[in-house]
Amino acid sequence: MRILANELKNHLGKQVTVEGWVNSRRDHGGLIFIDLRDHTGIIQLVVTPETKDSFKLAESVRDEFVLQATGKMRERAKDLINPNIPTGTIELVVDELTLLNKSEPLPVNTHDDGEKSSEELRLKYRYLDLRRPSMQNILKRRSEFYRFIRNYMYDHNFTEITTPILANSSPEGARDFLVPSRLHPGKFYALPQAPQQFKQLLMVGGVNKYFQIAPCFRDEDPRADRLYGDFYQLDMEMSFVDDGEIVRQEIEPLFIELATKFSNKKLVINSKPAKKFLKKNEIIPRLPFDFAMETYGVDKPDLRYGMELIELTEVFKDTDFKVFKQPCVKAIKVENGASLTRREIDEFTEEARKLGAGGLAYILYTDEGAKSPILKFMSESEIEGVKKLTGAKKGDAVFFGADERAKVNKVLGQLRISFANHFNLKNPNEVAYAWIIDFPFYEWDDRNNKLDFGHNPFSMPIGGLKALEEAKTDNDKLNLKADQYDMVMNGFEVCSGAVRNYNPEIMYKVFNILGYNNEYVESRFGGMLNAFKFGAPPHAGCAPGLDRIFMVLENQDNIRDIVAFPKNGNGVDLMMDSPSVVDQQQLDESHLAIVEEDD
Repeated sequence: MRILANELKNHLGKQVTVEGWVNSRRDHGGLIFIDLRDHTGIIQLVVTPETKDSFKLAESVRDEFVLQATGKMRERAKDLINPNIPTGTIELVVDELTLLNKSEPLPVNTHDDGEKSSEELRLKYRYLDLRRPSMQNILKRRSEFYRFIRNYMYDHNFTEITTPILANSSPEGARDFLVPSRLHPGKFYALPQAPQQFKQLLMVGGVNKYFQIAPCFRDEDPRADRLYGDFYQLDMEMSFVDDGEIVRQEIEPLFIELATKFSNKKLVINSKPAKKFLKKNEIIPRLPFDFAMETYGVDKPDLRYGMELIELTEVFKDTDFKVFKQPCVKAIKVENGASLTRREIDEFTEEARKLGAGGLAYILYTDEGAKSPILKFMSESEIEGVKKLTGAKKGDAVFFGADERAKVNKVLGQLRISFANHFNLKNPNEVAYAWIIDFPFYEWDDRNNKLDFGHNPFSMPIGGLKALEEAKTDNDKLNLKADQYDMVMNGFEVCSGAVRNYNPEIMYKVFNILGYNNEYVESRFGGMLNAFKFGAPPHAGCAPGLDRIFMVLENQDNIRDIVAFPKNGNGVDLMMDSPSVVDQQQLDESHLAIVEEDD
């Protein structure tokens, strides 16, 4: 029976058999040493000339050959101990060495030491890249991660139920992946962006508390924190819940335990304004969407550091400085920012311009006092007002934004993140959570110059039908809030949820406000609407994104490094050569034709 590397210390003096890959080979003339690697670690094999056939084989083996070795376990000599590996005090003296398979020269590095292969090569030969100990550890940790989550859900009386993969198109905010129907020409299934409609129908069906680790499919552009094509979320829903706080309290302990127990990280809130929203016995603050946007410039703020946006509009209300004659003036104070070089400030200025700003005004507080090209345009009262409200001291820098309020928040919000990266303010051993609540139900679509849903139509507007009927003007409608909530983790949105719109009358109304008639609603959501007419209970839920949470917990910068078989940054599976061309017969069976685009 094969013994694993991490179990061999329990077999000293015994005859054992081990199997694995050649991690390295060293020929010392009279002795050959082979480091054999399995998924638990490395064991050193000692092959002597006395075992003639085994010694001859050992002379020919190369890295990543697959071997089986039988022999006796012994302790290493004290001067040969390797303190860098757990099995560094023991070795196996080989009696019989068997070649299980050869390996061609490797196109990628299968070790964690040495030069790391390029991502494109690693993804093309992912089956080899997975042999690296760090990738093996990621796969094990991810399995433990899923088990930790499932145990929590079972302990809280949730029922695990799977929902269909071939579904109907649903407005979840991204493009669908469509699947043509062979049996119904001209019609298509859609891979679910989320099991949203199905889990709501489960509530109608009498399920009290549902969950699944659900695959979701979205045709969105990939990025460092977003996989292309498919991802996994913890999908959950609860019946007879009409307040989002009930869901937050149900799932919040899981988030806390994942950070503190599963990953042994410290929970922090290092932004003073956010702490004001902590109620007694709460660990995670509930931040209104409007507050988050005004204070951090984004709706997913990283609270491991401060550097909030500071309102200065009143300071410059009567200014003669043309640049600051704007509807909104704000600033961020960057501690130790006066150490920035001219070139670094230029780089931040260029970033601000790319975000839509005209430039980036600043004041540096140095040993010689305040320095800035803009000081000559500011009055003494304005200079003092900036220093007082920002709390700037020697060594700090203050950077300004002046424009329409939304643009100022956007620019300074992104610069806040960039400054934090530059000054290494993001402690990887800390986790800062926040719930973002009270999202706008509607938002203004500048492209089409009309109202649109802020998120999706399945959320319940706070105040229900009455609030919708009382909203007469566009401004009234823009002030409507949804009982929707996001969980933010170290600057990433990792969960979204809401109290659901389970009332057909309200469902019709939220669409009517946007100009859609009842027939349109019925054509798109007829299944749900019909179900809601038969005694649907109030219900609510959320869906934490497991890939992104795991990425943060494991201190990974690239989400593709925590998935076994990801696609590259262009959405291509280099290993399986997908997407790929299909033959004409398959197209004919699916009633499809390829139309060449005109040049």
